[in-house]
Amino acid sequence: MTEIFEALSGDPIAQAEKRLTALPGDFVHAPTGTFVEIDESQHFTSHRLTTLDLYPAGAPLGFDLEQYRDLCVRWAPRSDRYFASKAAVAFGPGGRQRQRAYHDALRDLATPPMGHPPVVRVPAPDRDGVAAYARVRQQLRSLIR
Repeated sequence: MTEIFEALSGDPIAQAEKRLTALPGDFVHAPTGTFVEIDESQHFTSHRLTTLDLYPAGAPLGFDLEQYRDLCVRWAPRSDRYFASKAAVAFGPGGRQRQRAYHDALRDLATPPMGHPPVVRVPAPDRDGVAAYARVRQQLRSLIR
């Protein structure tokens, strides 16, 4: 995580001074402890691609890493402009996208070592939840049994 944080130009002093709070997610399948994240277009940025490229080989993931890399390449020209000027703690002015990419990586890489199944990510860059669910319905069912 340190390498990812540094690649995103995070400020370690500001990060250490942050008030500790839970990192909220989208859904939890309580019987299995599986976290499910719905990723709209703002999750597919050049910063998110940076994090994905730094994932350790063999990290347990609940999504297709190559598909996510491809989505970042395809959507980054548009998504990199989303909240591009918004500041974020530990990432400074214009750091909201870098913070989001870091938090996504943190969820992905820290959840399994904490005893949970890998985070299941549902790509919905077009913001069509019905279509996204249709694409991953069988995968979701098999992962949360």
